Amino acid sequence: MSNEVHFQEDTNGLSDPKGYLAAAVSADIRGNGGDRLDTGIVYSLSPCAAAGVFTKNAVKAAPVLDCERILGLGTPIHGIVANSGNANACTGTQGIQDSLEMIRSAEAACGAPKNGFLVCSTGRIGDLLPMDRIKPAIAKLGESIEKDRACGAEFATCILTSDTRNKTCTAQFEINGKLVSVGGAAKGAGMIQPDMATMLAFVTTDIAASSAELKSLLVEAVDPTFNAITVDGDMSTNDTALVLANGESGVTLDDQSRALFKEALYRVCDCLADKIVSDGERITKVVEILISGAASNSDAENIARAIGNSLLVKTSWYGNDPNWGRLMDALGYADAQIDQYVIDISYDDAPALVSGDPIPNNKPKWKEVVSQSRFTIKIDMHQGDGIYRLRASDLTEGYVDFNKSE
Repeated sequence: MSNEVHFQEDTNGLSDPKGYLAAAVSADIRGNGGDRLDTGIVYSLSPCAAAGVFTKNAVKAAPVLDCERILGLGTPIHGIVANSGNANACTGTQGIQDSLEMIRSAEAACGAPKNGFLVCSTGRIGDLLPMDRIKPAIAKLGESIEKDRACGAEFATCILTSDTRNKTCTAQFEINGKLVSVGGAAKGAGMIQPDMATMLAFVTTDIAASSAELKSLLVEAVDPTFNAITVDGDMSTNDTALVLANGESGVTLDDQSRALFKEALYRVCDCLADKIVSDGERITKVVEILISGAASNSDAENIARAIGNSLLVKTSWYGNDPNWGRLMDALGYADAQIDQYVIDISYDDAPALVSGDPIPNNKPKWKEVVSQSRFTIKIDMHQGDGIYRLRASDLTEGYVDFNKSE
């Protein structure tokens, strides 16, 4: 392997880096008597440095608060315990107790020290966790981990909620003949909007790094990836992105390895972010919105989000309608510097608006582009050097039907 990053999708993900084990079981958290995998552990025998990025929602789930607390202690981390089917959010003091109990159960099952585990939950908001089923499931996970199971794919399955498929990938590179791996897994399909989405994203690596270094690089990777996607404009209570580094590769994060690790981490996060938005609840299209020439990057982001979250725009995409007038309307109410008479808009490479003037003869080309499952809208504001990329989706009646109250 040459001194460059090699990347692969649909891998074992979190158990690909050296020294990580993973397992998943069914605790029947949804209470329907099924055997769906819904509880899992990722574990490293070696202590890990760790970092996380979390939702900015003022209503934070108990697991988010526990992750923030434990990372703040600076204790070595050995793993992550997670469940789907129940978010343990808006569950009061009992939810706080249950989150801590999950951590303690995972520590006991794996023989990890106190505050050696992080915890994540995802699923329905407002219901208490069925701890009478979860605790025995976690104990069983400890037995599975002892069998040296590298089942990252099973863990990726156990965190899914309304997702239709696993989301995993792995990036690798070599330094002085030593292989460094970065594995990732995520879940997310609905309530997708920064910060970050209704998503859990986990990254493991066998490089050696400090928690401070990991935090800086994670934030840098998250901003243009997980924080640059939207399905429905809703921000979750449970959004979490975590990275663990156990040093098992024998490679240290330094001047030589930093650029390669930074690229590997970005590619993992970018791939997982794309998998999330492309698996949006009942969507039919993924639309990349590329803003250039804005007065600032902030202006460019505001314009992209105004377009990507517009219900009128999203439904027109679903209807295969190249209605660039709705794009102009949306960017017009973005908090940005705008001159409507100089704007260029194109669908892929088919111009719709040039210097504020419509190009009506191109409508058949626009129609063809918007009928695809993936396409790009390029908008040049001609106001400065600001740029931003947002990946968005259409909005369908299927989304409405899926999210009706039970």
